Amino acid sequence: MDRKRIWGWWFFDWASQPYHTLLLTFVFSIYFAEVAQRHFIAMGDSITLAGAKAQTLWGYGLAISGAVIAMLAPILGAIADTSGRRMPWIWLFSGLYVIGAAGLWYLMPNQPALIQAVTLFGIGLIGVEFATIFTNALLPGLAPRDEIGRLSGSGYAFGYLGGVIALALMLALFQETPSGRTLAGLEPLFGLNPELREGTRFVGPFVAIWYVIFMVPFFLWVREPRGPRQPIRLGVAMRDLWALIRSLRNRRSLAMWLLSSMLSRDALNALYGFGGVYAGTVLGWPVFLAGVFGVVSAVAATFVSWLGGRADRLWGPKPVIILCSLMLIVVCTIIIGMDRNTIFGVTAPAQPMLAGLRLPDLIFFGCGMLIGGAGGALQAASRTMMVRHTTEERATEGFGLYALSGKATAFLAPFSIALVTDLVGNQRIGFSPVIVMFLLALVLLVWVKPEGETEQ
Repeated sequence: MDRKRIWGWWFFDWASQPYHTLLLTFVFSIYFAEVAQRHFIAMGDSITLAGAKAQTLWGYGLAISGAVIAMLAPILGAIADTSGRRMPWIWLFSGLYVIGAAGLWYLMPNQPALIQAVTLFGIGLIGVEFATIFTNALLPGLAPRDEIGRLSGSGYAFGYLGGVIALALMLALFQETPSGRTLAGLEPLFGLNPELREGTRFVGPFVAIWYVIFMVPFFLWVREPRGPRQPIRLGVAMRDLWALIRSLRNRRSLAMWLLSSMLSRDALNALYGFGGVYAGTVLGWPVFLAGVFGVVSAVAATFVSWLGGRADRLWGPKPVIILCSLMLIVVCTIIIGMDRNTIFGVTAPAQPMLAGLRLPDLIFFGCGMLIGGAGGALQAASRTMMVRHTTEERATEGFGLYALSGKATAFLAPFSIALVTDLVGNQRIGFSPVIVMFLLALVLLVWVKPEGETEQ
């Protein structure tokens, strides 16, 4: 195995993870929810309804981004396989990542451009998801088959570690607390103005700069396998893609795996995408507290992803996927059953229990650790399971289908959450579709072969 090439591949996870950790889950999404809720309150809505509207807007934005990814992911994968090129696509979508992330600076606390912010976030999300397709497609060529699970799990662990460090730096050096200083007691660096929330808004440019710096090892050390280079032929690519889709009729394990992963990853992404909005509007957490929550969750994700990679190597990806899915179902049930003052209908103690946090806050901290840990291990094991259903030669096309399965309904979970929230005006009830999706994913795993399929 080429150790430098493996480390370069791992650095993509390190470089890209802050988009999920700092923007999707723990800092920007909460800032967006806070600003949007305040905007809707100023327009005359109640606190509850304003929070529901903020969640609805965020959900529809994620749904549109997911629909774009669903339509283009398999086409791009097929084109890359027919042309034999992957690195140019990673360069292209890295550009979208950087543009989308950096543009989030312009979400002002007053008279916010909410639609613009959701659009820019979607552009960056499309960039990171498409870049991930092509980097995942390099995985089968990195090591022997029996080492893939360990490499995949270690990659996710390394990525989560990068997310932890990026988040800690953001909280310590830039993001202002209500006192106007950072969590480390410093004035935000570079003269960022706390009154204009510039320390918090800097999270977008910070994530963009982080990506640019830490993709350098990837582009220096990772090289595509030698092979024929052909001009892009869309017709041939689409013909091959359609043939692969039709072949699923005779490949029940792969078809059931794609359907199962479609539901579970969509549900997991919904937890990542709405957890911060829930914390900010239902529990009333300020951004800095959610950031601390993010550090705790990401540390758990780092450790459990690494542990999951070892479990994957010993027992295979399927048992890891089942266990993680069950843990996430429990988490969703808890989230739906509690709010700021009650837990499954029982009034929570009013007094703080630890570090100024009440019981609902501490329970949500525990939920965050489970989401981070189980989510990281689930994604790593899912990537390994997909490797068992493809070959190195058809990896980009296979992972294009994998991305399609993860994104074909990427609009479904956020759209369902947004729709249910919109209809009932209750954010907690809005999470209920996620439980159904995890349960259906578990049922479909019955028909998935633990060792996968590789025949094309």
